[in-house]
Amino acid sequence: MLTIDGRMGEGGGQVLRTSLSLSALTGRPFRLTHVRANRAKGGLRPQHLTAVRAVARLCGAALTGDALDSRTLEFRPAMPPQPGEYHFDVSDAAQGGSAGAIMLIFQAVLWPLLFAGGASRLVLRGGTHVPMSPPYHYVAHVARPAFARMGATFELELERWGWYPVGGGVVRANIAPVARLDAPPFERLPVERVEGVAAVTNLPADIPQRMAGRATNLLTAAGRRSQIEPRRENGAGPGAGICLWLPQGGFTSIGRPGLPSERVAEAAVAEALAFLDNGGMVDRHLADQLLLPLALAHGRTRYTTDHLTLHTTTSADLLRLWLDTTIAIDGELGGPATIDVTGAGFTR
Repeated sequence: MLTIDGRMGEGGGQVLRTSLSLSALTGRPFRLTHVRANRAKGGLRPQHLTAVRAVARLCGAALTGDALDSRTLEFRPAMPPQPGEYHFDVSDAAQGGSAGAIMLIFQAVLWPLLFAGGASRLVLRGGTHVPMSPPYHYVAHVARPAFARMGATFELELERWGWYPVGGGVVRANIAPVARLDAPPFERLPVERVEGVAAVTNLPADIPQRMAGRATNLLTAAGRRSQIEPRRENGAGPGAGICLWLPQGGFTSIGRPGLPSERVAEAAVAEALAFLDNGGMVDRHLADQLLLPLALAHGRTRYTTDHLTLHTTTSADLLRLWLDTTIAIDGELGGPATIDVTGAGFTR
C-alpha cells in the first residue's frame, strides 16, 4: 500500500483525484492521510466523496474512511476498471443537493475508463460552472483537443447548466477505449480568433448580451478577432458567467451578486490577453492537466507555460510517487516555465 500525506504541495483535492485514478489503473492500494489539509474546510467534501465512490465503483474497490469530512482514506482496488454505463450525482453525497464540480469528478474517472477495454457512457450531475474548478467549456474546448492528440478520445454534452450554490447541472460523456497513450510534440499554436460563450440561467437576457459585447470590444481594441455567443440557458438556479477559449488556453469568469456584467467579462479577457502576450504554449491549467496523461504515455515531450502554479508542481511530485516517469520543471512559481515529461509507457 502506498501511503500519501495529503499535506504535500498544494494540499488540495488534486492529490486525492490523481491517486484514485492511478490506483484504479495500476491496481495498487493507497492510504491518504490529512485529506485536503491545506483547505479552509479540510476533509472529504461532497464532490470529493462522489469521486471516491465513483472510481471505487469502476474497479470494485474496498473503502475505509469514505464519509463526509473524513481526513483519512484507504482505497483498495479489487479488479481492473470496467467499462459500462455510469451515473454519478454529487447530491447523493450531500443532504439537500450540492454544486460540487462534476468536471473534476469526470477527470478522476476518465483515465481509468479510457483503459477499461470497452466504451463507457457517463451521466454526471452537480456543478458545471463553479469557482476553483475547470468549467464544462474548458474541458470540452481546451483539454479535450489536447488529450485527443495523445489518443484519448471522448465526447461531451452539456445538457443543463449548474452554478454555485444550487448545482443541478447535467453533463453526458461517451468515452472510447484506448490501449495506450502517446506523447505528442507541443508548440505554440496560431490564434485566429478567441471564441467563447456568455451565458445566464434564470436571469434577464440583457446580461449575456452585455458580457459578450464588452468582451468583444476589449478584444477588438487589443487587435484580436473574436466570436462570443450570448446565451440564455437552462439551469436549476440563477447564474451568469463567460467562458473564452483558444488553442491550448481557456479563461473563465463567473458572476456574483453585485458584480456588473461588464466586470465579469473584463476579468476573463484580461486573463486571455495576458496569456497571448506572454508567449506560453499552454495556459497554467492545461500545464497541470497534461501531466497525468503524459506520465502514462509512451514517449517524451516538452511544453512551456506562461505561469507555473503550485498545483502543477504538486501534481509532478505525486506522479513521481505513482509511476516510473521523469518530470523536469524549469521555472519559478508564478513565472514562465518549461516542463519536460518522459512517460511510463502504461499499457492496458
